[in-house]
Amino acid sequence: MTQTEEPVRSRTFTWADPSANAAQVGRRSGLDMLRAMIAGELAAPPVMHLLDMTRMEADEGRVVVELTPQEFHYNPLGSVHGGVLSTLLDTAAGCAVHTTLPAGVGYTSLDLNVKFLRPVTVDSGTLRCEGTVLQRGRRTALAEARITDATDRLIAHATSTCLLLPLP
Repeated sequence: MTQTEEPVRSRTFTWADPSANAAQVGRRSGLDMLRAMIAGELAAPPVMHLLDMTRMEADEGRVVVELTPQEFHYNPLGSVHGGVLSTLLDTAAGCAVHTTLPAGVGYTSLDLNVKFLRPVTVDSGTLRCEGTVLQRGRRTALAEARITDATDRLIAHATSTCLLLPLP
């Protein structure tokens, strides 16, 4: 390595086969599935490991998930990429909807409307993203999610509409 070369940073992560969880979809309620993941009875989905999301809690109509910003989340401007924050918001909003679903019913996101309010860096501390269901009907559900930083400042806000559908 020359004096002008910076040391290479690397990251390695592992995940469990997602088909094991997929086999449970439709057999368990959404809240039961998420609580089984939190308890370690079911593996966390690979995206949780990819982005290094941590600590999740789930109640009926509400989910909280945390993420500590890392350099590998950065965009070329030296802050956390908006796509990472959007994924965190989508996870919390979608999982909040999931907690309201009985066995045999699934969902998919129809839209995600995001407002970014502050930049995020490693100095922001652990981010807390809370998703809540605002309204759930027979075919659609509306949820919101809010990211706050370690000092409880609002970082980003999103609303999401999810389509509810019967599972085979």
